Amino acid sequence: MQKYQTAVARILLALVFLGAVILRLLAITSHPNGYIDYQVTLGQLGLPSIFAPLLILVELIAGLGLLVGYKTKVFAYVLAGLALFLAIVLGRFDFQSMFIYLGITGGMLLLAANPQTSCAVDNIKKQ
Repeated sequence: MQKYQTAVARILLALVFLGAVILRLLAITSHPNGYIDYQVTLGQLGLPSIFAPLLILVELIAGLGLLVGYKTKVFAYVLAGLALFLAIVLGRFDFQSMFIYLGITGGMLLLAANPQTSCAVDNIKKQ
C-alpha cells in the first residue's frame, strides 16, 4: 500500500490543476464572450491579459506531465512556483484561497523532493 501512496498523491495534485483547466475551458467555451470574461477576471486580480493563455498552457502541460509521471521533479517545481504565485495574487482578495495554494505549494515541493513514484513514465527503463 505504501508503494502507491506517492503515486496517488502525485495524481491528486495533478488533478487540482487539470480540473481547474477543464472547468476554465468549459466556462470559456460555454459563453460567447467567455475568453474576454476570463481576461477581465485576471485583470481584476491585477494580471495582464497575457496571463490568460499562459496559465491555461502551464497548468495543462505540467498537470498532464504529473498525471502520467513524466519529468515529475521539473513539473512539480513548475507547479509549486505557479501555486505560490497564485497564493500571493489571490491572497490579496481571498485568504482561504491563499492558504489552499500554499498547501498545494508544500505538496508540490514534497513531490519534487521525492519524485520517484510508482506507476510513472519516469520509471520505464530505456533499453
